[in-house]
Amino acid sequence: MSEVHHPSSVTVRLIGRVSAICLLVFAIAYGVGASGIEYSFASDPLGPRVFPVALAVILSLLSIWYWFSPGFAEGFPTGLLLARVLAVPVVMVVAVALFEPAGFAASIFILTLGAAIVFGAPPAKALIGAVGHAALWWFVFSYLLEVYLPAGALFG
Repeated sequence: MSEVHHPSSVTVRLIGRVSAICLLVFAIAYGVGASGIEYSFASDPLGPRVFPVALAVILSLLSIWYWFSPGFAEGFPTGLLLARVLAVPVVMVVAVALFEPAGFAASIFILTLGAAIVFGAPPAKALIGAVGHAALWWFVFSYLLEVYLPAGALFG
């Protein structure tokens, strides 16, 4: 049933190094983004950027450590498993890209529906769950927390 093959030691090192590079790139991007957070020095001497920058530094150090000591790694997925693994970030990117034109509720609906289908939910249950999830978070943010959520250019 498993579509993952057991890799050789050379492949394990390669997989570990590819993962380490991906983590390092993410840590650098996260750190650069966090360092751009603006704040009023009078409100807090450390400011809100300290925690995310510290996380970026820790992740950078861990990714460098992982480069040199990758440990055991599974093989690269193939077939249907590879398609499912790649579908998750695609669904997330689509949901984020639709956030402004389609609005919060539609974006959360698409994210939940896509994730549910990728993880094997029956389409009817995925649809019901996505509607409920979008409605729940719209209610929580809009009415309980009184946070403005964009309705989107298509709906607003």
